Amino acid sequence: MIHQGEYIRDILRGEVGKTVHAHGWVKTRRDSKGVSFVQLNDGSSFQDLQVVIEEGALPEEAMKQTTTGACVRVTGELVASPAAGQAVELKAKEILVYGGADPATYPLQKKGHTMEFLRDIAHLRTRSNTFGAVFRVRNALAHAIHNFYRERGFVYVHTPIITASDCEGAGAMFGVTTLDMMNLPRNDSGAVDYSKDFFGKPAYLTVSGQLNVEIFALSFTNVYTFGPTFRAENSNTPRHLSEFWMIEPEMAFCDLEGDMELAEAFLKYIIKYVMEACPDDLEFFNKRIDNTVLATLSQVVENNFEHVTYTEAIRLLEKSNRTWEFPVFWGADMQSEHERYLTEEVFKKPVIVTDYPKEIKAFYMRANDDGKTVRAMDVLAPRIGEIIGGSQREERYDVLLDKIRKQELNEEAYWWYLELRKYGSAPHAGFGLGFERVMLYLTGMKNIRDVIPFPRTPGSADF
Repeated sequence: MIHQGEYIRDILRGEVGKTVHAHGWVKTRRDSKGVSFVQLNDGSSFQDLQVVIEEGALPEEAMKQTTTGACVRVTGELVASPAAGQAVELKAKEILVYGGADPATYPLQKKGHTMEFLRDIAHLRTRSNTFGAVFRVRNALAHAIHNFYRERGFVYVHTPIITASDCEGAGAMFGVTTLDMMNLPRNDSGAVDYSKDFFGKPAYLTVSGQLNVEIFALSFTNVYTFGPTFRAENSNTPRHLSEFWMIEPEMAFCDLEGDMELAEAFLKYIIKYVMEACPDDLEFFNKRIDNTVLATLSQVVENNFEHVTYTEAIRLLEKSNRTWEFPVFWGADMQSEHERYLTEEVFKKPVIVTDYPKEIKAFYMRANDDGKTVRAMDVLAPRIGEIIGGSQREERYDVLLDKIRKQELNEEAYWWYLELRKYGSAPHAGFGLGFERVMLYLTGMKNIRDVIPFPRTPGSADF
């Protein structure tokens, strides 16, 4: 029988003299005269457990296999550690090697590795200091998100992965089909005959759960979805993935002001939660990745967010006398350089920008009475720019139908979305938050491919 033992994070807080069973993977092994020092980690903490093995205490064959990368169970006694930064260390009495690792070929040696190299070994990069910290933070962040909504009585909805609707109207979607690509059925006009396909119509991987979650908001009042979404944009930037996770709350009887209040409370809550749950990991990121991480996170938690309209924001950008890479004018979609200027130099804290031109926002956003803008809001944060996008939704049937037609969307695909406005419509609002975008903010990591376990990008679907 295998006794699972204790997590290393708990062993490190254990009492001197206690006998423990520690499981994990060998980070490093260092041999000195008469003694060997093994750094052991099981993923439960940033700090390793130092195992001290006196010469002759363990079988020679087991010691030969206890090399970097090996998986072992060590039984021994906790003793006070003379080394700095650790209260205890484990004096080994028994060792069991579950799986060895050839030290000549094991890729994660004790040296610096590039992020590009580590992406190529995503099956092993989780054992490194950086990625151990990344995925502990990711775990804590997921818990924080669910806790926030559960504490507020929201219903968690699992929205579909496969859909016939394009929420954004962008068209950059992955098709889902069972048709034989080498022998596609055609109709009389020569187009692909999707009536022969599995769903009888074109189907795609979802770009957002928003439209579906609106259904539940108009029955359960406050709801949210948290799941994978997909974009088929051929974009090879450090900020884009083809598969990523989204958090999308939706609230009935809520307007733009209520939407902004929830977005601010949400960001503050999840950031504070992770700061309290993962202090060692965040300290590592602040020291090794970006020395502004802790300061900017505190800035979000401790400050009330600034509110400006899009029109006011454009005016501030025009007055800056800056030469922008992307020109600034009313009607332009603000870029990261503009967003960071507003948050880092003008207001020096998070900013919520509202009331965008209707031409640059999605069809479902509620039209303002001026006929030019919609009740949209983007939350901008120092160091990263836009982190949340949301709006009050268009609850008026005639207005929504007109928007769908003017944007030349497939009216039939949205029949049920329109019917929600015919049968008991209500004011409602919501927003979307990219999970990996928040991960970049929490960790200071520079590439979004390094905050998701197995990145999906153009030309890459490994692991």
